[in-house]
This record gives sequence, C-alpha cells and structure tokens, in this order.
Amino acid sequence: MHAFTFFILFFTSIFLETQASDENCATMCTHGTPHIQFPFHVRGQPEHGGDPIYELDCNNATKTTTIHFPSYGDLVVKSISYDMKRLDLLDPKSCVHEVFLNLNLSLTPFQYYYVVKEHSYLNCSVRLSPSFSEIPCLSGSDYHVYTVPPSLAVPNSCKVVKTVPIPFGYSPYLSDNSFGLGLTWGSVGDGQQETECFTMAHVKVVCIAIFIFAAAALRKLKIYQSKKLQHFIEGKDQVQVEKLLGDYKPLKLETCCNSDLKQGNSQGETVLDIRITKQHKMQAM
Repeated sequence: MHAFTFFILFFTSIFLETQASDENCATMCTHGTPHIQFPFHVRGQPEHGGDPIYELDCNNATKTTTIHFPSYGDLVVKSISYDMKRLDLLDPKSCVHEVFLNLNLSLTPFQYYYVVKEHSYLNCSVRLSPSFSEIPCLSGSDYHVYTVPPSLAVPNSCKVVKTVPIPFGYSPYLSDNSFGLGLTWGSVGDGQQETECFTMAHVKVVCIAIFIFAAAALRKLKIYQSKKLQHFIEGKDQVQVEKLLGDYKPLKLETCCNSDLKQGNSQGETVLDIRITKQHKMQAM
C-alpha cells in the first residue's frame, strides 16, 4: 500500500512538471480558439520565443486569433493543423478575392496549401456577358471586377489589374470568405523549442505508461500475497487436523483392544461355568 502511494505521488509530480512545461509549448487566446504552439507564438509572450514572422495576436474584442500580413492586414486564424502544417484563415471583410489580389506570400514563410493557377483580375467599366462572374465585394456601381484566365483576350472596356497565382477563380458557388484561404509553411530553422516540446510530450506518455505498469504490477503482487497467505492458513489448518487425527487413532486402537479383551474374558468365564455345571451333573448320577 505504501509503495502504491509512493508511485502515485511520484508520477503525479512528474505529470504536473510536464504539464507546466506544456504551458510553455502551447497556449490559446480564449476558449474555442486554435491551440498555439511552435512555430507560432502570441505577441507579448517572450517566454514562448519564436520568429516574429509566426507571431499571432489575440483580439479580445472579437475573441479571435489573428495573424498580420504586411501586404494585406489581419486575417482571422480559423484552425491550425501542426501535423499537416496547415493554417486555415478567415477574411474578416468576407472578401477572399481581395486577399488573393493583395496578399504577397513571397514576403512570408507561407504558401498556399492548395494547388495554384494564374488568374488575371479585370476591372471593367461595363458589365460583361453573364458567362463571366462578377466579384461583388470588389465591384462598385461604375466598375466591375472579374477573374479570367490570362490567355483570354481582354475586352476593350476592361483593363488587367493584376495577374497572380491563386487557388481558384471567382465563382458565386465558392464565394465563402474562408474557401481557399489555406496556407502551409516549410521547415523552421530553429527546432530547439519544437524538440523540447516533443520530448516533454513523450516524457508524459512514458510516465503514464510506467504508472499503468506499476499499478498493474502492484495489483498482481497484492493478489499473489493474498493467495500465499490463504495457502498458508489452509496448510496450517491441515496440519492441525492431521495432528488431531494422529492423536485420535492410538486412542481408538486402545479402546478397541480393551473392549475385545473384556469380551474375550467374558466369553471364557461363560465356557468355564458350563463345564463345571456338566461335571456336577455327572457326579450326581
């Protein structure tokens, strides 16, 4: 019992220590927002270290996590997959094609997660035929913006604003403010913190595994000792029974012999009396 208590206290202290280390490896802005860990870190938390390029902000007013791009501005972090190295973003202005048009990823360690293809943005003074889909969030009452393949002949009423590689051209069926805003990142130069967090996670797993093994071993030991004690008690009882039986057998034998002897003497006396009686009768005749 004392050994089991020792194991509980020991592994609890190890678990709490690794838990405290995890707090330096992962955090979040508020409940429901993505977990933030290496290579990302929250602005104003120097203990997390990290490259300023991977710096994230906590917007307390909107309870969101954001990332800033110099060429565009702030985008909301929807989710982060560290295994897939995928960063899913939302445009707070709900205009994903404005992001595509202005975002310059060459200044960042990121690139689009999806396969990109070059598209040209056209600014037209009049509406084009219905075969072209106008981008509402980029258009106004006296100008109309479209995305077209670069090989398309530019109409006289339009001019090319920019040709950029983007995941997809505009479609009214794909106008969600988050669709296509998936980024990925490459290898990070300094992996020391990542290694430390990875090591601490493995330490926690090993501690849990050892704790389970120790608990199982102690339980088996307890069962073994219980069975051993039971066998000892049963063996002791058996010895006492055999001893009692050993004392009973001579006593029974002695009683049996005395009874036979008395019976034999009684029978002998009876035979002798019969013989004496016969002799007396013969003499009388």
